[in-house]
Amino acid sequence: MALDTWLIYLLAAVGLSLSPGPNGLLALTHGALHGHGKAMYTIAGGAVGFVIVIALSMFGIGALLQASLVWLVVLKWLGGAYLVWLGIQVWRSPPIGLELSGDASPRGGASMFRQGALSALTNPKALLFFAAFLPQFIDPARSLWLQFLVMAGTFALIEVLTELLIARAAHRISPWLKRVGRRFNQACGGVFMVIGVALPLRP
Repeated sequence: MALDTWLIYLLAAVGLSLSPGPNGLLALTHGALHGHGKAMYTIAGGAVGFVIVIALSMFGIGALLQASLVWLVVLKWLGGAYLVWLGIQVWRSPPIGLELSGDASPRGGASMFRQGALSALTNPKALLFFAAFLPQFIDPARSLWLQFLVMAGTFALIEVLTELLIARAAHRISPWLKRVGRRFNQACGGVFMVIGVALPLRP
């Protein structure tokens, strides 16, 4: 992957990790309930789940590219349209709050890891997002396996660092999200809309 492409991907991955989602909310909740140390089980489970989702998306896309490179152009434009639509949904979404429910508070590390992984794996929006997101960065002339390692590794690292930050500051972040969460969502939604419009136009 070219450095300039990776930097754009890195920026987009940070925007995705910061946007409202079930794994971020789970890290927020477990950080408040159990502390950031134990919440690492949840965060690690979510990272593994996202790597699996990226693999499913990326190698499914790779199978299409083997049939015809025209599919890459089609996927880029369909993906761009989906990212714009997703940005509108995030823009309009209400601020997230901290829900301290019993269902979100398992005690064992294995249970927390499993809940984090299932939160990523059972979220259909994640698979749709990566199916729309990854074609913008795939170079069919380069090794798909190497690109997978770079993209999955980058996203997993960003996701772990972001969710760890959220878990560490859970008690302070929750009131802030209630106060400025709508503007925060609008900023994240705006990032998705810009990405959706701009990336398919790249040569």
